[in-house]
Amino acid sequence: MPSTPPISDPERIRALAHPVRLELLDLLADVEDATATECAEHTGESVASCSFHLRQLARYGYITRAESRGREKPWRIIKGGYDLRPRQDLPGSTTAVAEVAALHMLRETERVHRYLGQLDRESSAWVKAATVTSSSFWATADEAAQLSKELRALTERFAGRSEDPSLRPDGARQVRLFGTVNPDPATQAPAHATGDQQ
Repeated sequence: MPSTPPISDPERIRALAHPVRLELLDLLADVEDATATECAEHTGESVASCSFHLRQLARYGYITRAESRGREKPWRIIKGGYDLRPRQDLPGSTTAVAEVAALHMLRETERVHRYLGQLDRESSAWVKAATVTSSSFWATADEAAQLSKELRALTERFAGRSEDPSLRPDGARQVRLFGTVNPDPATQAPAHATGDQQ
């Protein structure tokens, strides 16, 4: 899936700093399109609340109107995803990315907890297929950036399956990958490191 240009504008980034908006983006990434009513059924929010948040996501360029279905006016996600990248020379950019990333991490952690809570009801094959793992290693900023790029590309082989169910093999389920690559905050950056190369 082609990626869109990195987003560094703090106002545009902060448009994502709401759990309902992240939930709506999740939904729209998994379906061809959805109306505010369908979004409300999925999220448990009111139609008015979903309409407001959908309009905000559209205003900041994350979603757009899909083809009308009679009187229904659904929304669809803008293909290519979004890549939030802080710019230290842009006031508020780093803080905005940190806020959205923290909210995203909380949502993903809660999702993993829900999965683990039903682990005894999963088949042996799915229990063996899943993993919760972490690693620790020493790397330069350039090496970590390359690893981050490779991690983002890992799921490209499954592209198109959300939009086109005929591409899904028998037994396929929606699977989530959540990963983070970051230096350990317990280890201080070397005094000579600039960290400004982009």
